[in-house]
Amino acid sequence: MATPEVTAPCPHTASRLPRPGGGGRNHGARLSGRHAPLTAQFSTVATPSAWTRPAAAVFTVGWGANMFASVLQVYRGNLSGFQVNALFGAYALGLIPALLVMAKVSDRLGRRRVLLAALLLSALGSAVILFSGGAFGTILAGRILVGVGAGSAFGPGTAWIKELSDTVKPSGRGAQRAAISLTAGFAIGPLLSGGIVQWLPSPQTTAYLVHIALVALTLPVVWRAPETASPPTERRGHSSNPGGGLMRVLTSRLFLTAVLPTAPWVFGTATVSLAALPVLVPLGGYGAVGGGVVAAITLGSGIAVQPWARRLARRSAAVPFRVGMASAIAGLLTAALTVATGSLLLLAATAVVLGAAYGLLLVSGLQLVQTLAGPENISTVIAVFYSLTYVGFAFPVLVQVLGRLWDPVPVLAAGSVLAATALATTLIAWPARPASRPRP
Repeated sequence: MATPEVTAPCPHTASRLPRPGGGGRNHGARLSGRHAPLTAQFSTVATPSAWTRPAAAVFTVGWGANMFASVLQVYRGNLSGFQVNALFGAYALGLIPALLVMAKVSDRLGRRRVLLAALLLSALGSAVILFSGGAFGTILAGRILVGVGAGSAFGPGTAWIKELSDTVKPSGRGAQRAAISLTAGFAIGPLLSGGIVQWLPSPQTTAYLVHIALVALTLPVVWRAPETASPPTERRGHSSNPGGGLMRVLTSRLFLTAVLPTAPWVFGTATVSLAALPVLVPLGGYGAVGGGVVAAITLGSGIAVQPWARRLARRSAAVPFRVGMASAIAGLLTAALTVATGSLLLLAATAVVLGAAYGLLLVSGLQLVQTLAGPENISTVIAVFYSLTYVGFAFPVLVQVLGRLWDPVPVLAAGSVLAATALATTLIAWPARPASRPRP
């Protein structure tokens, strides 16, 4: 059966992408004359695979953001351990403000324009680090630029993937697709960059040139993606969920007791595994590629569990949250044991457990906030969720700082107690229902 073609307007035209069969061929193409030139320039056709175009942007920006997990091995001889961990997490300084601002900008100007700008900012950040000469301040500036690009991509990109996924059947897979795109970039970036750093000449140059080239390849792919954002005037007149205001979502019981306490553990678990443990566990002469392998195992496990998280969510929205936090507790305890023993086998096992926690919490959190949000505020609610998840990038720095005052082993064990507290909040979010009494 031929796939219905849906003409998607640019952000300045007046139609949201319809579902197939909802409006006929070329629905929304009949526009007023003042919009015709823009439509001719930006319109394209939404197909079942159209979501892969913004997914490519999220993947590429994620690659550039996390490849530093391997490249930072190059700087360890010239910078202190605190500076290295600070550089890894510093891009959150640019990411979180950009997440909150660019979500609304993408609603107004369109997803495509914001994603294209995000790609260019990501490449610019890599170029600044490329020409930094190893200077801490310049690398820091480049990492913040990379963060601004990431913040501009992740919120609007996730919303765009969801909107394009919902135009074809089966719908409802946007959260999983966005999570996999982001995680794949996070995983493959450090893995391949680790190989570059370990075995290729001029690793500081080569690794960043690869990312810049990947951005150049992705730009035309995103340019041809169908636009889904409608102008503000139409959103005000056609809101399908007037009760889903932003503050109503952010102050809801589910957001405060399920999303808010667990979101920091999304990247908290991942970064403890891929940033803190490769420093605390000796990797011999293979620090760069070893760190890349640990990152790939962590984030690859996060990808592998996401279909399972979706199946768990069909039983109950609470289940993937609770299983994810239980995995975080187990992962932090095994991390403490790994640091105490220096076992590489335990390091790999810990990466799997912490990666599973990351994947479960990421996809279940995205699914829940997309359910809570209305179409008029979905990109902003997603941006708030991502901002909360990036609090977890402070975890490796905390382990580094507190590990100087105490041994890292009890610090990691204490982290499992905090994770148990977050797990307890999910019992408030979804309290157990008393069993119904049988009728006499």
